[in-house]
Amino acid sequence: MVPRQMVPRQQVSAWRPAVPGVVEVLHARFTEHAYPMHVHDAWTLLIVDDGAVRYDLDRHERGTPGDTVSLLPPQVPHNGSAATPQGFRKRVLYLDLDELDERFIGPAVDGPDLVDPLLRRRVGQLHAAVARRGDELEAESRLALIGDRLRGLLRPRLELPGAPRDTARSVAHDLRDLLDERLVPGMALEEAARLLHAHPAHLVRAFSGAFGIAPHQYLMSRRVDRARRLLLEGRPAAEVVTATGFYDQPHLTRHFKRILGTTPARFARSGRAATTATTAAAGTDT
Repeated sequence: MVPRQMVPRQQVSAWRPAVPGVVEVLHARFTEHAYPMHVHDAWTLLIVDDGAVRYDLDRHERGTPGDTVSLLPPQVPHNGSAATPQGFRKRVLYLDLDELDERFIGPAVDGPDLVDPLLRRRVGQLHAAVARRGDELEAESRLALIGDRLRGLLRPRLELPGAPRDTARSVAHDLRDLLDERLVPGMALEEAARLLHAHPAHLVRAFSGAFGIAPHQYLMSRRVDRARRLLLEGRPAAEVVTATGFYDQPHLTRHFKRILGTTPARFARSGRAATTATTAAAGTDT
């Protein structure tokens, strides 16, 4: 009898390439880990190479089969889990707002899963380029084409400016702005309520209703998002704790592992080794 090959429950490698506009590259395979609701401060450009992912965005269930490109906007909470028993293998590019500005957040929320073979091929080509040292010009060129394609796909969905917002949603957005401004020191709910002239319970209900995540969960996921960037820059864990507002290293580790399914130490080690190990997984489309 041939022994069954054991598939690791999870594999994560991440790094920050020398390509302006790409703040992180993440390659991962998960069979059991489920991402809780969390946010990023960058655009998440996701392709799935094996299996499928299901996720919730703006209270709508979405999915990413292998022929789609998913574009998840910054500051909008989402989760993620395997949609197939064997799990999934994904490649992710995190793009800063210089590549796609805030006007396109609404259109991306309305339709994050893009079935576009040309875009899918270009994203694969960019992954191959960022995995090779010395090919930064190629990566920048491919990123420019991807940005142009994304804008072309999303531009028809842009809303007219000046659309009214309901009161609860407006309060939720104001609270999100406060949490973003006070990311490291944090903010007590009573202080936020005083500044926004709203009852604390109303703030929590409005925020959770608008974004599908509680204010404290939003704050912690933003801190984890910042922590992963600093770790990939080579900053020591003790320094990252201070720079992101966590109480101590166990506090950081607990929330980091809850969201990413791995510890800060393993994540940082993957960044140092990833650039020489991802070329085969990225493919060589031209």
